[in-house]
Amino acid sequence: MAFCKACGQEIGTATFCPKCGANQSAAVTPAAAPVASPTEGLQENVAGLLCYLPVVGWIIALVFFLIDKRRFVKFHAVQALALYISLFVIYIALGMFMGMLHVMHIFFFGLFLYPLLWLASLILMVLLMYKAYSKEMYKLPVIGDFADGVASK
Repeated sequence: MAFCKACGQEIGTATFCPKCGANQSAAVTPAAAPVASPTEGLQENVAGLLCYLPVVGWIIALVFFLIDKRRFVKFHAVQALALYISLFVIYIALGMFMGMLHVMHIFFFGLFLYPLLWLASLILMVLLMYKAYSKEMYKLPVIGDFADGVASK
């Protein structure tokens, strides 16, 4: 004789209890699937490359820093954010320097510095994009150690 798993009523060979209606089949309820990372489908090297995109890379790096848990992606996100912040500080300092040069009437000298800094930063970002795509954790001199420390936490 078979009895209901929910209420204990005798059910015979029925698959549903006639008293409470509970399913008596031996089917196992599926376990809850683990929650996937929002960036799970994106490869690590592509995510690292996107962090160094000129102009919009800082936004992508910030998003990856906040939501991605993979160490490689987090390293490149932190390094890219630190690079963008340091370039911003350098541009501000260069602007102040240009103001002083303008007062001394030799501001044309400073006009050559902005394009050189822009070109150097663009070349550096392309190099870092290549290194990230090659799955290499290339560290910049000061920023790289900081990024490695933050990414390992």
